[in-house]
Amino acid sequence: MAAGRPWRIEADGLTLLVRLTPKGGRDAVDGIEQLADGTHVLRARVRAAAHEGAANAALQKLIADVVSVAPRRVELVAGLTARTKRLKIAGDGTKLAAALAMQVDEATA
Repeated sequence: MAAGRPWRIEADGLTLLVRLTPKGGRDAVDGIEQLADGTHVLRARVRAAAHEGAANAALQKLIADVVSVAPRRVELVAGLTARTKRLKIAGDGTKLAAALAMQVDEATA
C-alpha cells in the first residue's frame, strides 16, 4: 500500500484495506487510521449488524457508492469475519483511487 494510503492501484482495479464498524449508526467513510502495526486502513461504519454477512454487504455497497461503481464490482477478498477487511474493486485503479482520496479528504475536513 502507498505510504499513508490504505489502497494500492493494480492493473485491473484497486485493493483496499478497511476497518469496519458494524452498527455504527450510519453508513459512512470516516477517514484513514494507522493501526498499531503501522498499517493504514480506511475507517468505515455501516448501520447493519455483523450478522449473516449483512455488514459486509453494506460495506460493499458503501464503497461502491463512494467510487461510483456497481456493487458487484466490489469484492470482499479477506476478512469475512474480522473487523479489518481487504476489498478488490474492479475498474480503472487511478480513477478509483482519486474518488477514494476525495471522499477521505471530505471526511477529514
